Amino acid sequence: MEPTTAPTHPPRLDNKISRAELSKYDGSNPDLPVYVAIKGNVFDVSPKREMYSPGKGYHIFAGKDGSRGLGMSSLKPEDAVADYSTLDDKQLKVLDDWVAYYTKRYNIEGVVSE
Repeated sequence: MEPTTAPTHPPRLDNKISRAELSKYDGSNPDLPVYVAIKGNVFDVSPKREMYSPGKGYHIFAGKDGSRGLGMSSLKPEDAVADYSTLDDKQLKVLDDWVAYYTKRYNIEGVVSE
């Protein structure tokens, strides 16, 4: 499936975003963009806000790094965590496919810092 949006600026990999800061961009405040992090890269998914807003299917990934859940193809909140070290090879491929998809579709606003 081809993305319906595309990045509008180069990745901002020098922009460090703390987990606390990232959590503010969870779609609950309409005045702020919506961010999703995958493998530490923070994507601005605001062009598809309707998919990440509270009560919507992908909201569990908004405002955090939910890499493990994406690799597992899981929408369970307990799976939407940054640590993907337990994923098997097939799940790691799925996760890498998500990274490629998001990279083609959304702006990278920064990287998650500890």
